[in-house]
Amino acid sequence: MSPKETLTLQPPGTSPGKKPSVKAKRSPVRSRRAAPVKKESSPNGMEAVAVAPVEAIPTPEPVKLEKAEKPEKVEKPEVTSKSPEEEKKAKKLWKKSEKKRLKNEMKGKWGDTKAVASSFPMVELIAEQVRTSIPKELVERVEAAKHKKKKIISPNYPYPKRMKSKEYEEEVKLLQIELVKMQAWVKESGERIVMLFEGRDAAGKGGTIQRFTENLNPRGARVVALAKPSETERGQWYFQRYVEQLPTRGEIVLYDRSWYNRGGVEHVMGFCSPHDYLEFMRQAPEFERMLVRSGIRFYKFWFSVSREEQLRRFLGRAQDPLKQWKLSPMDVESLGRWEAYTKAKEAMLFYTDTADAPWTIVRSCDKNRARLNAMRHILSTIPYAGKGEVVRPPDPNVVGSAKTIYEHGENNKPHATT
Repeated sequence: MSPKETLTLQPPGTSPGKKPSVKAKRSPVRSRRAAPVKKESSPNGMEAVAVAPVEAIPTPEPVKLEKAEKPEKVEKPEVTSKSPEEEKKAKKLWKKSEKKRLKNEMKGKWGDTKAVASSFPMVELIAEQVRTSIPKELVERVEAAKHKKKKIISPNYPYPKRMKSKEYEEEVKLLQIELVKMQAWVKESGERIVMLFEGRDAAGKGGTIQRFTENLNPRGARVVALAKPSETERGQWYFQRYVEQLPTRGEIVLYDRSWYNRGGVEHVMGFCSPHDYLEFMRQAPEFERMLVRSGIRFYKFWFSVSREEQLRRFLGRAQDPLKQWKLSPMDVESLGRWEAYTKAKEAMLFYTDTADAPWTIVRSCDKNRARLNAMRHILSTIPYAGKGEVVRPPDPNVVGSAKTIYEHGENNKPHATT
């Protein structure tokens, strides 16, 4: 027997083929299939079983996973024994480089997003409208102002540049505080207020409504933006679905487009008959006169935007994935029907600009100025308590009557005053 082999003694009366009843401890090392057993006789008459040594399975070495490389980050300067001025300068340089790095990262992500957004189907539709129906010189003016976002490209706007954002943010917060005061007065006094926001596509109506209601209590101020009429609503009186949304006591209602759809898009796009259109023009002044005489404070805003600014906003929306939802084939179609919409607007103002319910025109080529002055117009005409110094009459260059404010190419015709 070799020295490496192990002797196992079998007790008397036990056959050499059977294992003893004592359970052996399991080896912590997993073994392969057992080797064949050799039997040998011992001097004392007991059989000795030679067991081959167990081969241990080698433990595999752990696999090292390589970590993904992180973008290079500028180390923050350590505090050393430099002078306070040098430390301040070093921190300033570090903040500047860190800000630049983060900006470049976001720029790359935004570029990828915009590349995906360029596949939006409205992009091609707008390009087709520009090629076929927009005057070439107008397109050139818009292209020339592509990288001059603060410049006003309308030839009829009284200011050459847009209002600074910092100045706007300071004023809009103060005016929103005044709107909260106004809402408290409306609730306490039981007043009812209705505001209509009308205008061409991309004129800035929705953004102004958002600034109006941003800090108001939604239980007392709500926005009405109705979809196209259902089959049931088509069989009703035209004004009926709008009447259902009128305010109760202590409530403010803002219509994001209203019954004037019939005088604008429905008439231009042929969605209503000539008879329906003429009947609307007869009924609208009487309907609004009834609202005013019932005690409702009634305001009608028309947001006036130039053709150049409208085109610039359409092109911007088509490339912005956060604003693409604002565009529809109907909106794009309006680009090529500027003159038709102009005629519809002039006729609408002629018949519905009355003493009981006059139109307030807001020049909206600069959205910030339009929002602030629309708020001022409302706040300056409502007698709520505790008015702040920020409440003053609106800028007459931005807000005025239908007789004094109109866009380039529109006619200044006299309007009805009855």
